[in-house]
Amino acid sequence: MATTPVEVKKAAPPAPAVPDAWRSLRTEMDRLFDRFASGFGMPSFSHLFDGPPTLRFESSFIMPAPAMDVTEDKDAYKLTAELPGMSEQDIEVSVADSMLTLKGEKKQETEHRAKNYHVSERAYGSFERSFSLPEGIDANKIVANFAKGVLTITLPKRPEAKVEPKKVEVRPG
Repeated sequence: MATTPVEVKKAAPPAPAVPDAWRSLRTEMDRLFDRFASGFGMPSFSHLFDGPPTLRFESSFIMPAPAMDVTEDKDAYKLTAELPGMSEQDIEVSVADSMLTLKGEKKQETEHRAKNYHVSERAYGSFERSFSLPEGIDANKIVANFAKGVLTITLPKRPEAKVEPKKVEVRPG
């Protein structure tokens, strides 16, 4: 019977009864950053620096529909959307049957090379939002501008729709 030495791994010491405050703080901060980053399709912060290099990058790509700000003045309505990382070629704005439709498509490719690994990822995401146009919009004069990641769509009102607001007196009783 041959005897081959076998390496015996010692068990890790038991966890202390008192929670590690720094580990707890880091876990909570990682969770908060992950919740924030997931809305922008960013990788998870909690695992960014852990594990072997080939496991550092998340492969999922989330493209949520952008939040829109809508404002109105006496001449027009304005819709504003923040679309970071996109260009005007990635965005389509159309009007049909009293509906304004905003579509976006983003393709992302990343490649990371190092001495002992190579990670190449491709991701795709798209969104679409539609809005019913209010009465009195001049659909032929709608303009969309894109600058520094912000899309602004101006919906001008027709002259007959440009009514000055009338102040109504509020009486007691």
